[in-house]
Amino acid sequence: MMTNKNSRIPLYVQVEDTLLARITSGELPPGSQLPTEEELIKEFDVSRTTIRKTIQSLLQQGLVEIRRGKGTFVTLPKITQELTELTGFVEDMQVQGRTPTAKVLGRQIVAANDVVARQLIVPEGTPVVQIYRVRLADNIPVSFDETYLPRELGEKILAENLETDPIFTLLEQKYETPLIEAKYQMEAVAASPVVAEALEIEVGSPIFLIERTSYTEGNRPVDYEKLHYRGDQIRFVTQLARRSTKKAQEHNA
Repeated sequence: MMTNKNSRIPLYVQVEDTLLARITSGELPPGSQLPTEEELIKEFDVSRTTIRKTIQSLLQQGLVEIRRGKGTFVTLPKITQELTELTGFVEDMQVQGRTPTAKVLGRQIVAANDVVARQLIVPEGTPVVQIYRVRLADNIPVSFDETYLPRELGEKILAENLETDPIFTLLEQKYETPLIEAKYQMEAVAASPVVAEALEIEVGSPIFLIERTSYTEGNRPVDYEKLHYRGDQIRFVTQLARRSTKKAQEHNA
């Protein structure tokens, strides 16, 4: 398709309108890859600068995403996760109709630093198991997980295939460690170089960082995680009840 160089409409807008029509019509469905820069330059007979300006506009609108080393893709609808009960990544993605997978980037025994020691209630320096994974939904990296487990339990988990077997499932069904509740802490952060590389995004991209400590019977912590979720792939929702006026007055008394 040729652009109209005599039109008062800027060339990048003409290209953008055409690509937008293809996205909204389903010709370019969510998850599909856009043609390469070279293909777009040839199709529309415009400069590389024009194509890059078009892609930048689509990026700002959240209609496409750039996957490093792969190309530009039409964005999928954001995953909406409810924070109403303790669930694992696989369970969350299956509810969304997504296919969850995982890549293990590292597993080792390390000395617990002060944060890990405090969460697992062990002395600082105690050997614990550390596991790094990338969690994917429909082959798209969604979360970079940093997991810490007490050594005795963690060494059993290390022997498992963590690319197919969720840790929550292993704990509950194989190692008889029921997960009763968890403490969540969430904040917005910028992706570090390590996280950005794992999630195939730019350094500094918005990230939801969730710190989660899960407890078994007897209020014993058995799993501490730092979950780095891509801000462009997920949203979290919850429902809160209003504190009664009487309780509020008692609290402020």
